Amino acid sequence: MDLALLRTFVTVHRAGSFTRAAALLGLSQPAVTSQIRSLERQLGRPLFLRQARGVTPTTIGDELAHKAAPHLDALVEIVETGLDDASSLRTLHLAGPPEFTAERALPALTELTGADGQGYTLRASFGDAEEILDGLAAGHHDLAISTARPRGGLFTATTLCDEEHVLVAAPPWAERIGAGKLDGNGAPALDHVPVIEVHESLPFVSRYWASVFDARPAGPGTVVVPDLRAVLACAAAGAGLAVLPRYLCADALERGDVVALHEPAVPPLRTYFLVVRTGTLALPHIARAHERLQRAAADWN
Repeated sequence: MDLALLRTFVTVHRAGSFTRAAALLGLSQPAVTSQIRSLERQLGRPLFLRQARGVTPTTIGDELAHKAAPHLDALVEIVETGLDDASSLRTLHLAGPPEFTAERALPALTELTGADGQGYTLRASFGDAEEILDGLAAGHHDLAISTARPRGGLFTATTLCDEEHVLVAAPPWAERIGAGKLDGNGAPALDHVPVIEVHESLPFVSRYWASVFDARPAGPGTVVVPDLRAVLACAAAGAGLAVLPRYLCADALERGDVVALHEPAVPPLRTYFLVVRTGTLALPHIARAHERLQRAAADWN
C-alpha cells in the first residue's frame, strides 16, 4: 500500500475535511479526493461519509486511522529530526495572544535556546484565537496558545492554566468612587467611570460584569487600545477603569499604581490551552516546548 495514500488518509481523518487536509498537505482538493478514492478502491470499503461540511470516518476508517497513524507519526519524526546530532537545531514556531505570550510563554521557553539550551531557535506570532488556530491548521505554527478549546480531530488541546481577572483603576478613581458604595445590583457605583478596553465590544469588562454583577456595562469604551499592556498603562495614568489579568497587573497593584475596585468571592477566570496538530507531539522539539510550558504553568497557577 502506498504510504502517500495513508498519509493523506490520516490527514483527512484528523482534519475532518478534504479542503483543510489539502491545505495541510500542500495539495489541491481534487488530488486529495483522488487519493482517498484510490485507497478506498484498494480496500474495497468506504473510509469517509461525505457531509455538507467536511467528512466523518466510517468504522473501517476509524480502525485504519487507529492502526496507521502512530506508525506514520514515527516516520515523520525520523524525517524531521534527522539521524545525526548536526541536524538537531530546530526552529519552534509558537503563536498566541500577544500579552500572555510575551509576558509568560516566551520567557519560559528561553531556556531551550542559546548556547546552554537544547538546540532551539524560536519564532513567535501574535493573534486572536481564530487567527492562531487557522495558522496552526495551515502548518504556519508548531504550537499554539489559545483561549478557545478547538473541536475536531485535527487538533490536540491540553489545559495550560487559568487567568484571574481583576477590576482596577488608578487610586484617584478609587477615592472618587468611595469604598463600599454599591449600586442596586451589588456592583460598585461605576456608571460614571470611563472604560478602557482592547476592543469596542468590551470583551473583558462585559465578561466581568456578567460573571460578577450579572449585569451589562453601562456605557461604551472611552479608550480602546488593542493590547492589555497599553490598557494597564492608561489605567495607571488615570484614564478610567479596566479589567485585567492579575498576572499582568500584579506589580502595578503592589506598587499602588492601580488598585482593585472590587474583590469578588469568586473572581472571573479565563482558561488557556496548549494546542498542536494531532500527532505532532511525536516531534521532540514540539514535545519539549509543550512540556516546558506545562511545568512553568504549575508556578503560574
